[in-house]
Amino acid sequence: MPDPNGFLRYHRRLPARRPVPVRISDWREVYPPAGEDLVREQATRCMDCGIPFCHDGCPLGNRIPDWNDLVRTGSWDAAVESLHATNNFPEFTGRLCPAPCEAACVLGIGGGDPVTIKQVEVEIADAAVTRGGLEPRPVAAPTGRSVAVVGSGPAGLAAAQQLARAGHAVTVYERDDAIGGLLRYGIPDFKLEKQHIDRRLAQLAAEGVRFRTGVNVGVDVTAEQLREAHDAVLLACGALQGRDTPETPGRELRGVHQAMTHLVAANRVVAAAGEGRPALAVLPDGTPIDAAGKHVVIIGGGDTAADCLGVAHRQGTAGVHQLDLYPEPPHSRDADRDPWPTWPWLLRNYPAHEEGGDRVFAAAVQEFVDDGTGQVKSVRIAEVSVEKRDGRRIVTPLPGSERELPADLVLLAIGFEGTERQPLLEQFGVSRNARGAIDARPDWQTDADGVFVAGDMHRGASLIVWAIAEGRAAAAAIHAYLGGVGELPAPVDPARQPLAAR
Repeated sequence: MPDPNGFLRYHRRLPARRPVPVRISDWREVYPPAGEDLVREQATRCMDCGIPFCHDGCPLGNRIPDWNDLVRTGSWDAAVESLHATNNFPEFTGRLCPAPCEAACVLGIGGGDPVTIKQVEVEIADAAVTRGGLEPRPVAAPTGRSVAVVGSGPAGLAAAQQLARAGHAVTVYERDDAIGGLLRYGIPDFKLEKQHIDRRLAQLAAEGVRFRTGVNVGVDVTAEQLREAHDAVLLACGALQGRDTPETPGRELRGVHQAMTHLVAANRVVAAAGEGRPALAVLPDGTPIDAAGKHVVIIGGGDTAADCLGVAHRQGTAGVHQLDLYPEPPHSRDADRDPWPTWPWLLRNYPAHEEGGDRVFAAAVQEFVDDGTGQVKSVRIAEVSVEKRDGRRIVTPLPGSERELPADLVLLAIGFEGTERQPLLEQFGVSRNARGAIDARPDWQTDADGVFVAGDMHRGASLIVWAIAEGRAAAAAIHAYLGGVGELPAPVDPARQPLAAR
C-alpha cells in the first residue's frame, strides 16, 4: 500500500528547467530528466486516500496510485506495465497534458499541493525506453478484417495500435508527409522532441500497422475506394479549423496569420535541420513567416499562444506582446467558481512566459494598422470587459483606453472551430454539427454505417488525454463491429464530459 505519511515528509518539487539563455538558443525540451531519487520522493507523496479522484480527473482512467507506489518501491518494470495498461502513449501525455488528474488530487483540497503526477508519468514512460526500449507486443492471430484510420494524431494512433494488437489489419492514412498529426508539426520540439514519436511509430509498425503518408482522403483516395478496401473506417482528422476575426479592420493585411501556420512552418524548419537540410520558415505559398527581428503580437491566452511565444523567442523576435481577452485569472483556485476536483480557472505560466514577452489581459484588437503598403505595422488595442448574455459573449471596449502596439507579425491563437471542411465529409455522408465537430452514436459510428469518429474531430479541440481515450474507446467499438473475440478497453463513451460543478 502507499506510504500514508509520504505527503507529510516531502513537499511538491519539480526538476529545474534548463536555464532560459541556454534553452532559447536551441529547440530541445525545456525540462531535463528529474532523476530517480526526486521521482521516487514525489511518488511517495501519493497518499492512501481511499477514493482516488485522480482516476476521475483523467479520462484514460490511469491507475495513478498503483504506478506511484510501484515507483516508490523501485518496481520500475511493473510501473511501466501498469502505466501502459491504460495509456498507449504516456511519453506524449506526460509532456503535453495539462494534468486534470492533478487538479483532482486529494492533496489539492484546500489549496494544498497535489502530487506531481505528470512528472512521475513521464519518468516512467522514459524508463520504458531506457530499460529495454518500446518492444512490440505480440499481436493476436490475424482476424482477416481490415480497418482504415484517417488521421495520425494521438486518437488515430491509439486506435490503430489497439486494433492491430487485436489482430486486425490497420492502415493509417495521413495527408501530410510524415506521421504524427499535430504531434509532428503542431507541437514545438521544446515541448516534444520528435524522437519520441519516431520510437513509438517503429513499435506500431513492428506490430503490423501500415502507414501511408501524402494521401489526402477525399482527394487522392475517395471515400468509396477506402470503404471498398476496408471493413471499417475511423475518422480521426482533428479539429484544425482555426477561429478567425474577419470583422476586425485590417485583417487582410500581410503579416496577420493563423497561429498554426506559424507553428507548422517553424516545426518544418527544425525537422529539416535535424535531417541536415536547410529550410526557411515559410507558408505553403512561400511567404516568409518568421519572427526573427520582428515585433510580434500573439492574440490568445491558451496553449497554442504559449507555443507561438516560445517559438518567437527561439527565432529571435525583437519583442512580443500576448493579448488575452479576459482579465488576469487568480493565482489559486476559486472554490466558489471551480470547486475541487474540477479543473480550475487559474493564471497558468508556461515556460515560454519566463523566457520573455509581455502579457496584456482584458484587451482586444480594434484594428490591424496598415503601414501604407498592405503590411501590418501595429495593432490598435483597447481595454475591454467581457460578459455573457443569453449564452452570447459581449465584449465592450473601455472608452479612452485605446493604444497601439508595434506589430510586424500578428498570430491569431484564438481557438478552433472544429474539423475542417473537406471533401471526405461529403463523400462519407457525414456533416459537421453546430460546433464544427462530427456527431457519434453511442457505438462511436457516425451517420454512415461502418464509419466511426474519435478525438478532436468528434469532441472539438481538447486535451491529448481525451484524444487517446476516445481513440481507445472507438477501437473497442470497431472491434465489436467487426465481430472480434473478447472486448477491448473503452475508457469513455461519446457523451462523456470532463468533471464539472453542476
